[in-house]
Amino acid sequence: MATDPHRLQEIREKVEAGHRLSFDDGLALYASNDLFTIGELANLVRERYNGNYAYYNVNTHINPTNVCVYKCDFCAFRADLGEDRAYTMDEAQVKGRAEEAHARGATELHIVGGLHNKLPFQYYVDVVRWVKEAAPEIHVKAYTAVEYEWFRKIERAPLKDILGRLLDAGLGSLPGGGAEIFHPEVRDEICGAKASTETWLEVHRTAHELGLHSNATMLYGHIERPEHRIDHMIRLRELQDQTGGFQTFIPLAFHPDNSRMDDIPKPSGVMDLKTMAISRLMLDNFPHIKAYWIMLGIKTAQVALAFGADDLDGTVVYETIYHEAGAETPQEMNIAEIRRLIEEAGRIPVERDTLYNRIEREGARWWPGEHIDVPALAGVVR
Repeated sequence: MATDPHRLQEIREKVEAGHRLSFDDGLALYASNDLFTIGELANLVRERYNGNYAYYNVNTHINPTNVCVYKCDFCAFRADLGEDRAYTMDEAQVKGRAEEAHARGATELHIVGGLHNKLPFQYYVDVVRWVKEAAPEIHVKAYTAVEYEWFRKIERAPLKDILGRLLDAGLGSLPGGGAEIFHPEVRDEICGAKASTETWLEVHRTAHELGLHSNATMLYGHIERPEHRIDHMIRLRELQDQTGGFQTFIPLAFHPDNSRMDDIPKPSGVMDLKTMAISRLMLDNFPHIKAYWIMLGIKTAQVALAFGADDLDGTVVYETIYHEAGAETPQEMNIAEIRRLIEEAGRIPVERDTLYNRIEREGARWWPGEHIDVPALAGVVR
């Protein structure tokens, strides 16, 4: 049943007053067919937090191995040990990728991969160390909560010790992957063997306590329903109330190709934009909402800058996980193209580093500038 216009007006009044939306408000937004009003409200919040700026960074991905003990239904990236397509990067390959990234002007390396059943935890520590030896200036954003749970299991060590060893090696922050959908009705079916919801939240809580920032994600457009998405957002919002350590929320559109869920169609453009906008409205304590162009597609990501998103991610380079699942976007975008897309959307492009410090460039050189503040977050009324 579509949402009554009077109900949408009630939500508008709460948003304009800076009041927190409830679970029922979120369901009402998903039930509404008035996409443009939802987008208008999300844009109001987006500009309240980030003005007319839209952010991007120059980054490169490293997926050290695709060998994985888990067999999540939605994953097209993983391989079994011994398969022809299985691989594990060595020191020379990791350092080569880091050196190449630095030469291209990258400020971030995004590192995630499979849970290899024969590799010790020290290998994953070494990957971070190799990157920092080859390119000390690059920020290392490494390993999902699912990987940290695996490290704890194979090393038989407390989570703080695991994180501490990686911090010593050069870890700078955590990505948000592995969250998928928190509600057990869905999580148990699509990825029941991997880290639980409670574990995912524990990893990020512990990282925040150690002074690390992290991102958060949600995989949508498969078997979940609106109530599962809203539940997911509220759990993240509650943890952010406690720690303040999340920087960015990234709604990830499901790509079914080459997975065991390839009978499910990809999310529509309406679903993409509605989920982006509702994320911005529900997550009132998250500074940033990212339109990850790799998964959304370039055109939808550009439109999302008017539906609550204030970040397009970056140049990426060497992304394999979502391209294995059928992503038809290019492997990378250059800075000029990203800036053009942002400007066409009526926004001011700002290059940032991982921690949202402004980057100024002259030729191939870069240096940190001022931090980009979002003081309006402190004014949200619960």
